[in-house]
Amino acid sequence: MKLHHEGMTYILVSMILWIGSTIAMVMFFDYTWPTFLVSAFFLFFVIVFLQFFRKPLRKPTLGSNLIVSPCDGKVVVIEKVFESEYLKTDVFQLSIFMSPVNVHINWFPTDGVVEYVQYHPGKYLVAWHPKSSTENERSTVVVKRGDGKKILVRQIAGILARKICYYAKVNMVAKQGKEMGFIKFGSRVDVFLPLDAKIKVQLNQKVTGSIDTLAEL
Repeated sequence: MKLHHEGMTYILVSMILWIGSTIAMVMFFDYTWPTFLVSAFFLFFVIVFLQFFRKPLRKPTLGSNLIVSPCDGKVVVIEKVFESEYLKTDVFQLSIFMSPVNVHINWFPTDGVVEYVQYHPGKYLVAWHPKSSTENERSTVVVKRGDGKKILVRQIAGILARKICYYAKVNMVAKQGKEMGFIKFGSRVDVFLPLDAKIKVQLNQKVTGSIDTLAEL
């Protein structure tokens, strides 16, 4: 298992604190309950960060007519909405909730050219809150496919997530299954699709990023 570069600082600091505190406690307090508890406290964070920032090796599902999941998680919204930030039209919204135990890498769901990128500072409502899509800290990326259809992907911070990392830039080539960003510590990703898309998932279905198909165009 590989580790994602976004987590290296967290992992190294937690390991230094764990090793350093354990050595200090043993030197000054010998093998006592306080020594064990302090060591266990910092070891807990080492394990959490190793789990959270894992980078699994995957073979992405590829298909020009397929929209693959941009993240791991559970489908919590499938509905018709009016997308007001950029597309300015009725679309299908699919929202995927990422719990702290999920892999938090985000992948491009389709091939194309990045047409729009915008970061929005905001609140930290729980990720499943209806207003989190428009009021939380978030980033919006629009990929224009070769057939002219536009797919909007929105990374949304949650109550624990305090850092959205996005790698997309306007005019860059988006490759299906390649990394487009990372959200630290719990979050949600919304995908907005044309109304002629055939949805291939159901509510509460668990999906695997870059592997499972959300829709077919």
